[in-house]
Amino acid sequence: MPAPIRVLVAGAGALGSCVALELARAGARVTLADPAALGENASGVAAGMLAPVFETLFDGGGPVRLALLRRALGVWPALAGSIGLSLDPAGAMAVGGAGRLDVWEGELAGLDADCIRLGGAGARERAPWLATGLGAIWTCEDRRVQPAAALAASERALGDVGVRTIRAAVAGFRPGVARLDAVGSVAAHALVIATGHHRGLATLAPELAWLAPIKGQILRAGRVVTIGPIVRAAEGYVCPDAGGALIGATMQEGLDDTVIDPAASERLKAFGVALAPGLAAAKLTAAAGVRASTPDHLPLVGQSVTPGVWLAVGARRNGWLLAPLIAQGLARSLLGGAAGEPAFAPDRFGPNPPPN
Repeated sequence: MPAPIRVLVAGAGALGSCVALELARAGARVTLADPAALGENASGVAAGMLAPVFETLFDGGGPVRLALLRRALGVWPALAGSIGLSLDPAGAMAVGGAGRLDVWEGELAGLDADCIRLGGAGARERAPWLATGLGAIWTCEDRRVQPAAALAASERALGDVGVRTIRAAVAGFRPGVARLDAVGSVAAHALVIATGHHRGLATLAPELAWLAPIKGQILRAGRVVTIGPIVRAAEGYVCPDAGGALIGATMQEGLDDTVIDPAASERLKAFGVALAPGLAAAKLTAAAGVRASTPDHLPLVGQSVTPGVWLAVGARRNGWLLAPLIAQGLARSLLGGAAGEPAFAPDRFGPNPPPN
């Protein structure tokens, strides 16, 4: 029997954790390397929405994109069950005045989405904390995972299948060996880069030059607005959570810092209070993370032009939703099976990435 392939996965956010788990369950010997602690990445600064319907409505892409995001959501129940994680069943609502709802209702009908229009009373029945005077369109299709719980569950599952986790960054790679800045060399036949927006490994994977950073800032409330569906509008969302609501999120293209912007916090607070007046008296704390995007807003997943190097980056604001689908496709490809999603192919933009 041949020895198992050794794979180093760089990056322990949603994508890296799912990829490492899928590879290990398929028989690979996996090391997961990340210089940051659990949750100290964009995956930890997120609402964890698994939202094919409203992501398509607000981000575009039509029926083709919706079908792709639905396939991604379809992978989640089995993964969640296998790691002891629950998916929030409350669904999601898009809220607004009658004119806005008319437009959305027409667009959603064209997508054949499973939605129900609600008047103000019906919307408040599902979300008692919602401001009066707002109607809604509710979908049962969109779900949510709690990011901190998901990362913790993934960490336990990774330990159960023998994945070695190291606090270190990748400094170099050639098939057979990888260098880590704080550890030295580790055996690795393949390297999977799942390092978010960071392009520091572009010398190994030139496709990373296609990535562009997007800074996202959110607010976390105290134990206010803890139940109900995610409430969304074109400008953002209020996400109920057992630990307190999340209000988000900014999309500041081109910014790659995590410095809190007070003006952005004020805008988010005003938006949140307009939807959930009870948040006006809540203690709010801000957090920021940096997402990675590509020219077509879809991730780079698959084999790089560099032998032995693979990519799982660039999921924009759908990292949690896409992570299990990305992991399945990449693991199949890396271990010699069928190719993953053609829409995610790292070479789809051509042979000449833009200069850094």
